[in-house]
Amino acid sequence: MHELCNWLLRFLILAAALVATSCAQSSQTQHLQQVLGIGLENLILSTLYNDAPRQNASYDFIIVGAGPAGCVLANRLSENPNWTVYLIEAGGVEGMFHQMPVLAAYLQGTHSNWGYKSTPQKRACFGMYNNECFLPRGKVLGGTSSINYMIYNRGNKRDFDRWAAAGNKGWSYAEVLPYFLKSEAANLAGLEDSPYHNRTGPLSVEDVQYRTPAVHAYLKGAQQAGHPRTDYNGESQIGASYVQANTLRGRRHSAYRAYIEPIRYQRKNLHIVTMTRVTRVLIDPVTKRATGVELMYRNKYYKVRARKEVILSAGAFNSPQLLMLSGVGPADNLKAIGVPIVKELPVGKLLYDHMCHFGPTFTVNTDRQLLNIAHLNSTVVKSFLLGNPTTMLSSIGGVEALTFFKVPSSKEPADMPDMEIITVAGSLAADQGTALKQGANFKDELYDKVYRPLQVSRQDHFSFLIMQFHPKSVGRMWLHNRNPFEWPRINPKYFRNEDDVQFMLEGIKEAIRITQTPAMQALGTRIHDIPLPGCEQHNFGTDDYWRCSIRTLSYTLHHQVATCRMGPESDPSTVVNAELKVHGIKHLRVVDTSIIPFPPTAHTNAASYMIGEKAADMIRGDWQ
Repeated sequence: MHELCNWLLRFLILAAALVATSCAQSSQTQHLQQVLGIGLENLILSTLYNDAPRQNASYDFIIVGAGPAGCVLANRLSENPNWTVYLIEAGGVEGMFHQMPVLAAYLQGTHSNWGYKSTPQKRACFGMYNNECFLPRGKVLGGTSSINYMIYNRGNKRDFDRWAAAGNKGWSYAEVLPYFLKSEAANLAGLEDSPYHNRTGPLSVEDVQYRTPAVHAYLKGAQQAGHPRTDYNGESQIGASYVQANTLRGRRHSAYRAYIEPIRYQRKNLHIVTMTRVTRVLIDPVTKRATGVELMYRNKYYKVRARKEVILSAGAFNSPQLLMLSGVGPADNLKAIGVPIVKELPVGKLLYDHMCHFGPTFTVNTDRQLLNIAHLNSTVVKSFLLGNPTTMLSSIGGVEALTFFKVPSSKEPADMPDMEIITVAGSLAADQGTALKQGANFKDELYDKVYRPLQVSRQDHFSFLIMQFHPKSVGRMWLHNRNPFEWPRINPKYFRNEDDVQFMLEGIKEAIRITQTPAMQALGTRIHDIPLPGCEQHNFGTDDYWRCSIRTLSYTLHHQVATCRMGPESDPSTVVNAELKVHGIKHLRVVDTSIIPFPPTAHTNAASYMIGEKAADMIRGDWQ
């Protein structure tokens, strides 16, 4: 009955949205922003996920944060009917617009995003106001899987073997692959019999059915340039491929959709509360045992107790923040903000992230066949709502293909890519400056000079994102004060090491080389050569120009890791052990991407599910 009511509610709100979309033809941009701002479904659905806290209530497991790892844990631990589980999420619940993959960039400007930003960068983010890179993180039931670009990329075999070699027993590729497979329900053309994919898990991984002429030409061109076709989640990452996405029949399939929604009303032992902030973990200073959490719900503080464990799955920024607020962290930082030290650990001392270059951009001679918000109309919306997975609304934020390759100066093994080219069916101009530009904090001057001409001409165009997998630049995060409602300070120190800029330069050159192949030239592919503000002193296309552009069009895909690094207690850079237990604190684990010890050869969303699945087995092994 609950599920029926839920779906009826969704249907009514979707119908209202369709009417709003059909009636506001005067300005495509304006009506999309108005519809996105409704928030009605999110507000109503949030009330269905509020098992309000009771003072000193007791659960077997308390899970803080409902991102991919947290949702997996809530599902798997509540399979045992004798255990009670309390899942606590700071944000609300997904609405209909979360399910429209093409709107990913818009979601980063909503309350579903924490809204973090870096400290002003000295060597990057020159195209952003105050040199601050925005750092999107999901604040919603489903976490970042509910606002990201849905790219499913597990990583390289050597990534996990390195984890194991660093003292993390049980984390080799052979040992984690079963957990990737456990989570996956693959629907990928040509890979039906692949031993690297499973078809029966909770999380949908499928081909994006909306594809533009540019991506077909790109993949042919990539092969002409020497990049083999590959399944980058299979035997070898090296090569080019259409993107594999966490969508289900053309709709976003987040951790919430995959792991929570199907079981919400079947398991009375799983309690969920949304719009609730955990302010600290309760740790006995004498026994060093985590006993519960303090939280704020509707402006009132509560303490909730954990009989077995407290599990932090709050992400690469919030998990370390909560540890430090609870007295677990670097002595200098805790003393500076007046938090009594329970256990000194290097929380937040390490921060790795994948920095991207947004561009270059190319025009082609097709007409209205690539993404542009101007092409969105009531017919497209209606078709999507009726279940058609091939409309532009099913494009995962424009991402169409991934290419993994090595650069000449690489010192990594031959089967471990250094760079990724992400092929995008548009640019900052594709949404007329309403989402990507704002979500990345790009300056108006930059947009007006370089991208507005594309908006005005409406000429079909596409872009590349160039991403480096193994940066040498290392950042950190810390707390400015002990206020749990104030953001931590985050300094990724992008491009502090000059080698990272050189790798990005090699990536740009390779992307340009692919566009010069016969397949790409058949589309009339031509580089968009308006120079960036601040880079005009360099001749467009020279190495010095691209180095300037790299530092200007800096863009992160929220792959931050290592703030609660995993490793043996004898390693002074680590926070949790191979079982994800916090060093020196009983009954407290961290289960999310903050434990990843090195920059992965991957986007981090897939790994987050794997970490949750593996942790659930370790926890069950301890308590059963």
